[in-house]
Amino acid sequence: MLDETAYVETTFSFYLYRSEQPVGVRIGRGTSVYLGTMFDVGPAGRVRVGEYALVHGARIVCDAEVEIGDYALISWNVVLMDTYRVPLDPAERRRELERVPTRRPRCLAGGAPACPVRIGRNVWIGFDACVLPGVTVGEGAVVGARSVVTEDVPPYTVVAGNPARVIRKLEEGERP
Repeated sequence: MLDETAYVETTFSFYLYRSEQPVGVRIGRGTSVYLGTMFDVGPAGRVRVGEYALVHGARIVCDAEVEIGDYALISWNVVLMDTYRVPLDPAERRRELERVPTRRPRCLAGGAPACPVRIGRNVWIGFDACVLPGVTVGEGAVVGARSVVTEDVPPYTVVAGNPARVIRKLEEGERP
């Protein structure tokens, strides 16, 4: 569902969209979704992008739920993923990869567990960052470029690195 004031630069963003939910993607008022953004949404997936958010060239992998809050800024090449889409057990993963060539279309079967990802209001995620399954990034937080976020980020906190670590808290005067 696309609000009439939202902007999606290209329908190619939905090339990998397969949700069977009544509303698999909801894009809020005044939100902008630019070139390179990909909604890779599985059959049970639901993505919600809040109001006045900006998503520029991100990959959103969703088999359960990904939520992006109002006024969030998601930079290019960011990956938000609520699932790994492959078994974590090496032997199971190997068996799954051996089955791929026998399928038409040639793809993974899926079925790996999914844990919702939540990006809070006024969050800024820098380019090439990756937010892994089950992570919540709190309101007003900043995720540095090329960070890998493996655990929850408290509100009004700056994190960076691989894995992302707290750099500092934003003081009252620095908050939006």
